[in-house]
Amino acid sequence: MKKGPACILLLLTVVINSRSQPAMPDNGQLFTDTVVPVVYITINPDTLAWLYANPYSDREFRALFVFDNGTVRDTIDPVGFRLRGNTSRLSDKKSFKVSFNTFTEGGKYYGVEKMNLNGEHNDPSVMRSKIMWDILRKWDIPAPRANHVRVYINGNYYGLYINVEHIDEEFAHSRFGNKEGNLYKCLYPADLNYRSDDPESYRIWNGSRWVYELTTNEEENNFSDLAGFIGVLHSTDNTALLCELDRVFNVQDYMKIMAVQILCGDWDGYIYNKNNFYLYHNTLTGRLEYIPYDVDNTFGIDWFGIDWATRNMYDWQPGGDQLRPLYDRIINNQVLRDQFSFYAAQLVGGFLDLDSLVHAVDVRKEMISPFIADDPYYPGDYGFDHKDFLNSFTSAFGAHVKWGIYPFLQVRMASMASQVEKADSDPVIKYIVHERKTGEILRVSCTVDAVSFPAVVKLIYTVNGDDAREAEMSTSGEGRYNITLQGIPDEDEVTFQVMVTGGAGKTTLLPCTPVIAAPVAGVTPLIFINEFMADNEETVSDEHGYFSDWIEIYNGGNEAVDLGNLCLTDNLNDPLKWRMPSILLSAGGFIVFWADGEPGLGDKHAPFKLDKEGEEIGIFTLNRLMVDTVSFSLQQEDISTGRESDGADKIVLLATATPGRSNNITSYGDTYADRSLNIYPNPVIGETLWMSETTDCRVYSITGVMLFSGTNVTGIDVSGFPSGIYILVTGDGRAVRFVRAGR
Repeated sequence: MKKGPACILLLLTVVINSRSQPAMPDNGQLFTDTVVPVVYITINPDTLAWLYANPYSDREFRALFVFDNGTVRDTIDPVGFRLRGNTSRLSDKKSFKVSFNTFTEGGKYYGVEKMNLNGEHNDPSVMRSKIMWDILRKWDIPAPRANHVRVYINGNYYGLYINVEHIDEEFAHSRFGNKEGNLYKCLYPADLNYRSDDPESYRIWNGSRWVYELTTNEEENNFSDLAGFIGVLHSTDNTALLCELDRVFNVQDYMKIMAVQILCGDWDGYIYNKNNFYLYHNTLTGRLEYIPYDVDNTFGIDWFGIDWATRNMYDWQPGGDQLRPLYDRIINNQVLRDQFSFYAAQLVGGFLDLDSLVHAVDVRKEMISPFIADDPYYPGDYGFDHKDFLNSFTSAFGAHVKWGIYPFLQVRMASMASQVEKADSDPVIKYIVHERKTGEILRVSCTVDAVSFPAVVKLIYTVNGDDAREAEMSTSGEGRYNITLQGIPDEDEVTFQVMVTGGAGKTTLLPCTPVIAAPVAGVTPLIFINEFMADNEETVSDEHGYFSDWIEIYNGGNEAVDLGNLCLTDNLNDPLKWRMPSILLSAGGFIVFWADGEPGLGDKHAPFKLDKEGEEIGIFTLNRLMVDTVSFSLQQEDISTGRESDGADKIVLLATATPGRSNNITSYGDTYADRSLNIYPNPVIGETLWMSETTDCRVYSITGVMLFSGTNVTGIDVSGFPSGIYILVTGDGRAVRFVRAGR
C-alpha cells in the first residue's frame, strides 16, 4: 500500500540475503547420473567436415538434437552446434557445444541454454572431472552438474562424453537467485595481479581471446567490480584484509574451493596456472563469487614434472615472483590461513570418506565401461585401450598420467593431513540473512563453521543509532543459527552484526560494517507500475527507432512526484538497482521508461532488460521502502500487461497497448476494436462466435489466460467459456473485445 495525501501505512516484508547461501539444483533429467543417456546430433555432413577442418572456429551451425535417458526422449530442431575447448580442438576426440538459444530466441532445455559435451581426451578414466565436480557439490559449492553421455553424430557413435553444465547467467540464477551481475570467464594468464585503478586496464587480450571476458552485460561493458576486487587484494593492509575482502568477495566459500582443488591436484585452475575460473558479481550480496571451471587435469595428471600428491598445500602457487594475489594474501594472513587450514582439515579429516568415494566411483566405472570399449575415438590421441581404462583407477598409465586415481587420493589425503596446521581458527560466519516484517518483527539467521562446538552466537544490534544491544541466537542444527526480535517499531532503522565465540574461545564479528535493516513503514507516493511489455517486436519504438522492452509509470495521487527520489528494478532483492531521473511526474500523469540495458541512450533508458519468460518489477524509495511491485510469467510478443484500469489492483493482458496513456476503457470502439475485423454476435449468447474473414487467432481471458488458439479460423466454439469479457487477437495483431453472456 502507499501513503499518499491520505497517509496510508505501508505494510510489507523485506528479506535481504546479505550473505545468502547458494542453491543446489538437483540433477534432473538432463544430468541424471544413474544411467548413461544418449545424445543424437544430426547435421549436414559437409558442415561437419567444415567444423573439423576449421577447429578454432566458434561459428555455430544448425543441427537436430535428440536426448534420450530412458525416461524422456526429446527432439529439438534446430540447435546450434560447434566445437569447443582449447587444446582439445586439435585432438582426435573433440569436444562439442550444443546451443538451444542460438536459432530459437530464449530457447532452453531443462533450464539450460547450452550443453558442453567434453571428450576428456587426456584422461583414460574419463572420470576425473566428474569426481571433482561431485566433491564440490557435495560440499555445498555451486559447481556445475555433470554426467556421462553417449554421443552419436549422423548415426555414428562418437564415444563416451561428459556433459558439463554451462556456466552463464542461467547458471548464476539457479545458484544465487539473480542473473543481472557481471560474469567474467577468466582464462590464462588470469592471475588477478594489479595493473591500475582504471577498470579499462583489465581488458587484456591474449592471442585470440580475452583474459577476463565479460560474458554478461556486454553492452555496459563495465569492469569496475573486477578492478575494485583486484584493488582490495593489492592495497589492503593485512590487518584489514578480512573485512575488506569479505565486503567484495565470498572468501569463505573460496577457501573451501581451495581445499578441494589442492586435494584433487587441480593445477590448471587459478592458483598454479592462472586459468579456468569464473567470477560472478552476485547482485544479492554485492560480492564476487568464484566458480571453478574445466577440471580434467586432476588426480595425478601432470605436464610439469611436479608431484601434485605431495606438494605443500601452503605453497601451491609457482615459485619465484609468480604470485597469485588471491591465494597469496589468504595464505599470508594468519586469520584467513587458519580458516583455510580448518576447512582443509575438515575435508580430509572426515567430510570426504575415501571408502565411500571409491565405492561410488567403482559403481560408475562398471556403468560406463561398455561404452568406453566401443568408443572409436578413445584410443586416438594417446593410444588408450579398454584395459587402460580399467587400470586407470588403480595404476599410472605413464606419460602425463602419473597416478591412478585411488592411490593419488590416498597419498594426497595423507599428505594434506600431515601438512595441515593445527591452529585454532577464528569461527567462520556465512550466509547472513535477515527478514523484517511489519508488526515489529526482525528475524536474522546465519551459518557458523567453527573448530569446536558449542559456539556462542550473538546478534549485536542498535535501534535508531541507540546504544548497542545483544541477544543470543539459537541453533537449528548443522551450524545454522537464528533469532527473532520483536517489539521494534516498523518505522525504526536497525543495524546489526553477528558475533561468534567458538568452543576454542576465539571470536569473530561480521560483517565488519553493520547490516542496515531498513524501516518497513513510512510514507510513499501513490506511484504505480501501470503497464509493461517484455517482448516488444514492433509495437512502439523509442526516440532512436529501437523496439525495446518498456515500463509505464503512473502517478495516481493528486500531487506531482519527483521520480529522482525513487528507484526502478527488475530484482526485488536489489531495490536500488536504478535511480530514476529527476523528472516531475504530474498528478494523473504517465511516463514510459525503456528497459533495454542501454542507459547511455538517454535518461529514460534503464540499465536492465525484462525477461519475457517472467520476472518481477519494483519501485522503491531511496531508503528501500516498497512503492509498487509486479510479478509476471511468460509474455506474448507485442502484447502488453497492465492494470485493468489505471492504478487498479487487478493485472490483466491488454489487447491494445497504451504506453504513455490511460488503460481505462472509455468505450468499446476506442480501445479494443479493429474496424477491419467484424465479429458477431457480440455479446455471444449461443455456442459460436463468427468472424468476417478467415484468420489465425487466439482468445484470452481478461486476466491474460489463453483459452483458444487456431489457424484459418472463421468460427470459434465458445460453448465452454463462462460468462465474462474476452479478447480475440489475430495473427497479425488486430484485437477485438467480446462478451460471453447467458451461460
